[in-house]
Amino acid sequence: MQIDSLKVYCDLVETESFTKAAQINGVTQSAVSQQISALERTFKSLLVERSKKQFRLTREGQVLYDYSKEILQTYAALDGRLQELKHIISGTIRVATIYSIGLHILPPCLKKYMQSYPTVNLHVEYRRSNQVYEDVVSNVVDLGLVAYPTKHPELEIAPLRKDPLVLVCHPHHPLAKQTSIKLKALAGQNMVSFARDIPTRKAVDRMLREAGVSVKQAMEFDNVETVKRAVEIDSGIAIIPASSIAQEIQQQTLASVAIENGRYFRPLAAIYKKSRVLSPAMTQFLGVLKAEG
Repeated sequence: MQIDSLKVYCDLVETESFTKAAQINGVTQSAVSQQISALERTFKSLLVERSKKQFRLTREGQVLYDYSKEILQTYAALDGRLQELKHIISGTIRVATIYSIGLHILPPCLKKYMQSYPTVNLHVEYRRSNQVYEDVVSNVVDLGLVAYPTKHPELEIAPLRKDPLVLVCHPHHPLAKQTSIKLKALAGQNMVSFARDIPTRKAVDRMLREAGVSVKQAMEFDNVETVKRAVEIDSGIAIIPASSIAQEIQQQTLASVAIENGRYFRPLAAIYKKSRVLSPAMTQFLGVLKAEG
């Protein structure tokens, strides 16, 4: 029996999926089944009640999971401490990020980090906000990058920075002539928005509601890139993070207008499981993310 087998087992228990456990550990689904069977032979106990309808641990399976988590945390702490003693930063970090952070904020952080720690393998996946939380909770990834972080009993939240929100419109739009505007000036305007379940959309709706402003929802999209493309063809105006429009402003395909009478920001954060022992590689990566903010 090896540490790897216990990790596969814990991942299976936490995801309740042989497919996801295989994905996390870079093995086949058959390999996961074989490792679970090997553990059952080692402990002469049925660990998982295999059913197409539901995933359920036996009493022996629950005991093995509880002790395995302790063993894995102790092993992670040991490995991290030994790396520190040897002044080595290595390993793999799996990151899930929302599109706007991944495309416009993360790249310079990755460049700086990889220059300092070239032996660390970084894997980045672009996901919707709710999927980032799911991936972190189920251990599919080590770290999640989100906006407007929400509390979760299993997650630790590490604040990173506050990203200003600005109005963007087509360069020939009447509002483009302004250097700044009040939210009330948006009344009746066609608005290109994020999908309703996206945190930034909820924040913008709240801003407009508190200001007593009613707009016409022209289009809704699930990521910032498609929102920008719609504004570029003059389908409406949008309120989006300032960090996401640097290229468009330089190329003059979009105009940016500051919003008066309020400091409107989008808080960004990294999230990870409270039970996770942060490796030296993860600790340094979080440090770079915070420093770049």
